[in-house]
Amino acid sequence: MSLINLIRIALKALQRNKLRAFLTMLGIIIGVGSVIAMVAIGQGSKQSIHDALSNMGTNMITVQPASNLNGGVRIAGTSFQTLTIKDIVALKANEQYITEVSPAVTSRGQAINGALNWPTSMSGVAPEYLDIRKLTLKDGIAFTENDVRTSAKVCLIGQTVIDNLFPDGENPIGKVIRFGNIPFQIIGILSPKGFNAFGQDQDDILIAPYTTVQKRILATIYYSNIYASAENEAVTDAAVKEMTDVLRASHHLRPSEEDDFRVRTQQELIATLSSTSGLLTVLLTVVAGISLVIGGIGIMNIMYVSVTERTKEIGLRMSIGARGKDILMQFLMEAVLISITGGVIGVLLGFISTQIVTLTLKWPTIISESSVLLSFVVCAVTGIFFGYYPAQKASRLDPIEALRYE
Repeated sequence: MSLINLIRIALKALQRNKLRAFLTMLGIIIGVGSVIAMVAIGQGSKQSIHDALSNMGTNMITVQPASNLNGGVRIAGTSFQTLTIKDIVALKANEQYITEVSPAVTSRGQAINGALNWPTSMSGVAPEYLDIRKLTLKDGIAFTENDVRTSAKVCLIGQTVIDNLFPDGENPIGKVIRFGNIPFQIIGILSPKGFNAFGQDQDDILIAPYTTVQKRILATIYYSNIYASAENEAVTDAAVKEMTDVLRASHHLRPSEEDDFRVRTQQELIATLSSTSGLLTVLLTVVAGISLVIGGIGIMNIMYVSVTERTKEIGLRMSIGARGKDILMQFLMEAVLISITGGVIGVLLGFISTQIVTLTLKWPTIISESSVLLSFVVCAVTGIFFGYYPAQKASRLDPIEALRYE
């Protein structure tokens, strides 16, 4: 029997029970649509994380204080301050693979302009920080090394802080605001960056010389972070080793002692977060894939019912010359058609679902060609796998017994 005749006979058989055929497809439709939507959301979140971290500079290196053994007691990194100006001097004196270095300290408080106030954070950094983090100015000027040396009370302001302290659209350049009780003159406006992949508002910030924040606000000699930039991505690992060796020497650590700092790169962070996102995507895809298995079981169940209902038809076909192979292929084709048709509708449902997610929840989604192709392959395999046993049962019926069946 030719393939065209098999498809034609299978379509006629399915048209006789349209509602039953559609309900059988429903499991496949939901399964395929869910798989495509879950993979699209997972791929979109992974790409979003990668882009967000890349915008900060893929060759950026961050040093943080870390826990260390001290008299047998392990101290938390947040309370164990180890980074000082000596580390900055040492790093700058031994620059080989790093091009720029900036200490950083952060304080949270209220930014005040007259009767208006806004809770925000102030980062104390060096002028090089803007280049390391790829920050640009929308208006005004950046502070200089002279401002750092003199602990000048000047700052750069983010768009979110502007919107809340200057709601009437007034130009903030040259205006004086207070952070806590300290007055700061605004000399520059940071270009808006929006929310990052973690939902943090990157424009809700004030940036000032690190010496100003250290002396006038925090009254500390320690840094919360040190930011550095490698020459390029290719030498990032060499730069990390260089910084580690310099900082260990600066902290007078013996070979047997652990580091009292932690060096992280953007590439490590991208890899870690992408791995976590990928694992979540796999988990969601497996959960959605269960619908495909349920749909396959539904196909097997309906095909069994169909074989039982059409026992006389099978016997009649066999009596006029149809071979067991022809009967097998006929019922197998019906199962595959149900599965493939459900797959096509499921793919359309997946496309629509991802668009709805993107438009309503503002989540990034990426539909990959591989997920669509894989869905069709899985549908075909599902139809063959779950349809084979009922089809084989139909092909092995005794024609005489089949004709007698009531």
